[in-house]
Parts: sequence; C-alpha cells; structure tokens
Amino acid sequence: MADQRTTPDDHAVAARLAEEAGRLLLAIRDQGGAEGDRQSNELLLARLAELRPGDAVLSEESVDDKARLDAERVWIIDPLDGTREYGEPPRDDWAVHVALTAGGRPVAGAVALPGTNRVLSTAEPPALAPAHDGPPRLAVSRTRPPACTDLLVEALGATLVPMGSAGAKAMAVVRGEVDVYAHSGGQYEWDSCAPVAVAAAAGLHVSRIDGSPLAYNQPDPYLPDLLICRPELAEPVLGALART
Repeated sequence: MADQRTTPDDHAVAARLAEEAGRLLLAIRDQGGAEGDRQSNELLLARLAELRPGDAVLSEESVDDKARLDAERVWIIDPLDGTREYGEPPRDDWAVHVALTAGGRPVAGAVALPGTNRVLSTAEPPALAPAHDGPPRLAVSRTRPPACTDLLVEALGATLVPMGSAGAKAMAVVRGEVDVYAHSGGQYEWDSCAPVAVAAAAGLHVSRIDGSPLAYNQPDPYLPDLLICRPELAEPVLGALART
C-alpha cells in the first residue's frame, strides 16, 4: 500500500475517522438510517476539512464535486454502508468506509464495524486468516444475491453465508469468516474503496470480476462489480465468473 503521495499518518487518520463516525452512529441509532447517513457524513466531512484541508472528497451522501478529478489525493467515503441493517437493531452487519486514493487506487483505508466494536484498517493490516478446510464459503446479500452466485455454487461447490452491507461482507473475508465476496449487481466507488484497501493490505485478491484492476476517482463513480477472495481461490473463482 506504500505510495509517495501517502504518509503513515494517512492510515491512522482513516482508522480514526471511521471509528469516530461509528461511535456517532451507535449513539444516534434510534433516530434511523436517514439521520445516521446525514450526521455521519457531516462528521466525516468536517474532520477531513480539519485534518486534510488540501484533499478532495467523494462521498455517497454529498453532491459530487468534479474538481476531485484534478486532485492528487481524494478521500472516498461511505458514511453508513448498510442503512437497512443499521435500521434493524441489533443487527451488526453495517459499516463505515473511509479511504484515501491517489492515482486512481486506494492507498489507505479503514472499515469500521461499530456493531462489533471493530475497526480494520491499513494502519495495522490484519493478518491473512488460515485457509478454510472445506468448500469455499461465499458471502452473499440476505435479500439480493447477485447473478454470479449460482455460477460459483455450481463451479466450486460454494456454500452461502448471507449477511448485510458490502463492508461487512468484505471484512468477513478479511477476518476468515468467509472465503469469497463476489458482487455483480451494481455498486459505486464508495461501496468498495475502503474495503478493497483493507483487503489488499491483508494479502487478499482484489479485482473486478473479470480480473481487471479496480480504478477509483473516475468521472462516473459507478463501479458495478467486485471480487475479494483468498489468493489461492482467485484463479478458480475468476474462471467460474468468466462464464457470465
């Protein structure tokens, strides 16, 4: 994750802000998802303006300022990933995403899982979990499994593990609770940027589902597909996904 446009403190800032937003979201959870989105976004924007005033920001909850396209460093944030799950206490499969990009790639990032009192970040990259003894476990949406799910079940004999937000699914791979998170149903840069930063730092494979690199801070932030998986599964998973 080293990059000459990144300082060691950027990793700490990402982790600190994700944790702060998570604490706020827990404190105001009874006010509902819309208020959680709004207040978490306000906190993150204010803190970034304070700590990194020269950087641009792309947020799910703010109007897209295209001046970011000319910026060297761009923070990409999702103030509340998994609004539905957040609105269903005591569910804990929701997250906060804070990432820094430079040259179109994530160079620092953090994903807070406030419901479980965890922050996973590039400041202290998690160790790669031991390999799972058994069929690959595939993180899928509780309500909207993507089209690629059936392919992976058929090709790899994968078992399904339903859960909520994108960040929760990605961090389940990082933590060794599942082995693969493949999404093909439509996402935006803020859905995957911080999870990709953390997953890559942990030694996992990260790419689009055709194996091509993930590019961030693009004119259109729509980034519809994503693969995060254990490195030894990348080849068979990509082979199965090539059948789409």
